[in-house]
Amino acid sequence: MKKYIENLRKKLHKANFDYYVNNKSEISDFEFDNLMKELIELEKKHTDFYDENSPSMRIGSDINKDFKQIKHNNKMFSLGNTYSKEELIDFDNRIKKLLHEENYEYVCELKFDGTAISLIYENGNLKQAITRGDGNYGDDVTENVRTIKTIPMVLDGNDFPEKFEIRGEIMMTHKVFHKLNKERAEINKSVFANPRNAASGSLKMRNSYKLSTRQLDCFLYDVRGENLPSKLHFENIQMAKKWNFKTSKNTKIAKNIDEVFNFIEYWDKERENLNFDIDGIVIKLNSIEQQENLGFTSKVPRWAISYKFKAERISTILLSIDYQVGRTGAITPVANLKSVLLAGTRVKRASLHNANIMKDLDVKINDKVFVEKGGEIIPKIIAVDFEYRQKNLDKIKDANYIENCPECKTPLLRKDGEAKHYCPNKYSCTPQIKAKIEHFVLRKAMNIRIGKSTINLLLKNNLIKNISDFYILKENDLIGLERFAEKSASNLIKSIEKSKKVIFEKVLYAIGIPYVGETVSKKLVYNFKNIENLQKASFEELISIEDIGERIAISLINFFNDEENLLVINNLKNYGLNFKIKEEMVNKEGKLSGKKIIISGTFENHSRSKLKSLIELNGGKNVTSISKKTSFLLAGTKIGPSKLKKVEKLNIPMVSEEEFINMIK
Repeated sequence: MKKYIENLRKKLHKANFDYYVNNKSEISDFEFDNLMKELIELEKKHTDFYDENSPSMRIGSDINKDFKQIKHNNKMFSLGNTYSKEELIDFDNRIKKLLHEENYEYVCELKFDGTAISLIYENGNLKQAITRGDGNYGDDVTENVRTIKTIPMVLDGNDFPEKFEIRGEIMMTHKVFHKLNKERAEINKSVFANPRNAASGSLKMRNSYKLSTRQLDCFLYDVRGENLPSKLHFENIQMAKKWNFKTSKNTKIAKNIDEVFNFIEYWDKERENLNFDIDGIVIKLNSIEQQENLGFTSKVPRWAISYKFKAERISTILLSIDYQVGRTGAITPVANLKSVLLAGTRVKRASLHNANIMKDLDVKINDKVFVEKGGEIIPKIIAVDFEYRQKNLDKIKDANYIENCPECKTPLLRKDGEAKHYCPNKYSCTPQIKAKIEHFVLRKAMNIRIGKSTINLLLKNNLIKNISDFYILKENDLIGLERFAEKSASNLIKSIEKSKKVIFEKVLYAIGIPYVGETVSKKLVYNFKNIENLQKASFEELISIEDIGERIAISLINFFNDEENLLVINNLKNYGLNFKIKEEMVNKEGKLSGKKIIISGTFENHSRSKLKSLIELNGGKNVTSISKKTSFLLAGTKIGPSKLKKVEKLNIPMVSEEEFINMIK
């Protein structure tokens, strides 16, 4: 009976793939339904043959479940965007410069307008599906994803890696979207603004049975993991298609930037004929080795970029201007608009950025303004309709930039060489205090589990006035406040206590020094080892560190010359936060100090990311190109011939994986 059930499942999996991916069918709907009924009945009788990836699981469940947050094995970075072909040429020139060779090619892909998903497979079975989330953590939506018929639960063939990740985009076709909205309108439910919102909202439905009726679709476009079939991205995608993944037939290889432009021009027109939305083209290096050599900035991969199609533009009336105060005291003017539909969403506000842009636009209250979505995400005003102004001159009012903080009324300052105005009242201006606290508790900072509304509640009740006040909170302070019972109070205190274990580089990022982000914090920590050394560092010592420029150095010196900041840091020290690098990292740091190391090839015992981490841990610097200053090449197998040639020409030593590990022991 077990064998019979397995064969039945296999037949249904194939029928699903043929129908939803290959757009063909070898069996009728009637036959499919009968086979599915038979399988469900057999599974009820033989529960010992349960399989989480059975075709019957496509139906979903009526049980509502909250989603658990999962850390991604590999961060899901966003891509850098451009609307300009000139910037694409700059991107191509950077690639050429960083690789120090002209032997490279691109893969051009459609940029699907949906919601990103990461799928984990083990031994050919779907084990986990995780949304992009914030790039580091996402929601576990495995049960819901099992209802999407274009995502295989069991792979075909036997030549896939034992464990790997594949990423893609979950979306909704135009046909399904219009049908769904028609059904919702008929029962007086609000309709979705666009297919992207419909797909994203559907994926987070608590009822997976209802989700299964939404007919979500999915294109897969990125295979990741050890022991992949090929060192070329395009070939791995072709293999994924053989394993039953739905991949885009429109993905192409471009031998040079001119072929990239041809691909863009074709799809800028042809996208109108697709049954789903795309908002641009993704361009990435085909060679995975070259991708790994170039690596990532703190936000985006260096080896990929997305070209966005021209944003939709629409006109509306500017009703008024608000001024928002940020964490550093920076003031941002925000336009309040007469509500208008733009790129599928209702827009009521748009950024005006700073006084310079307001002046250049010559914007006034009651003007008709043209609005675009920058990157099709953030609305911005890009021009004024002066013809409309002349016809309605009596209604138009000046929009003079404010002189005082909109919150605390302190006179604003404008720093030399900067476009923004600032409120200098950093210790008493409520929005600045609130924003600093919100930054401090971020997951990538102290990871304290608290929402913005709860922070507002604590500020309102004078339980916290700065970031160090979290560590004097007690459960009894919280119990009795709105939304706080014993359990919620206990959970918050436990989360605060747990944050004391956060490593120094994250603590440094969390305290919110202007211009000191995650990457800069890491560099400062590895160079200075503890907060005392950093506080005493001179301007010359700071700018001697790579990527630390004058602006960051001055910001650090000013921050540590402020008595209020020093008081907060001393309080945090006394409460047990980490303000020095871990002892084992200090002991090892000198082994590779001052060395610039490039990695190339495939390694037997360690992943490239692990080796890069070991280099940093021991004081070395990972570089992406070979020069006279390169200390040595950490060499695996299958090194590119151009790299070997350059290493030999410059007489740079090559170190094997085993030699490297012995070197840092």
